[in-house]
Amino acid sequence: MYEPIRTKSVHTTAGTPSDFPHRSREEELDIQLAGHLAALLAVTDELRALAPSADLDTAAERLSGQVARLRGRPPVRSSAPAAFAGADPVTLHLRAHALAGRALVVAASRADTAAAILAAERMDAHAEAADPRELAHN
Repeated sequence: MYEPIRTKSVHTTAGTPSDFPHRSREEELDIQLAGHLAALLAVTDELRALAPSADLDTAAERLSGQVARLRGRPPVRSSAPAAFAGADPVTLHLRAHALAGRALVVAASRADTAAAILAAERMDAHAEAADPRELAHN
């Protein structure tokens, strides 16, 4: 009635070693945190292109350092300010605030104090720069 299974199962039984590598929870959290911080760095670079400031320059360098620490190599960064010409600063600050919040959650989960402090500082800075009424609705 049914045709027999002719291929090896993709599921393994308990105690049987698998053919593919597994990552630990800490490695997965490192990857996730590096991704959130890299996204925050990209938005920070967009904001720096629109309105350069010493605070954003310092934040970008600190974010870059954290991403490099987590990934083992420096992040790739855009150097084309013309690409960001039409961006809305308030929208970018709201996006950065959300990304910093995500990074803070992951950093706290993996007990990474340096990344958590940086993410919390960036959340505060972007909350001040964005319209507080917008943050209340998101």
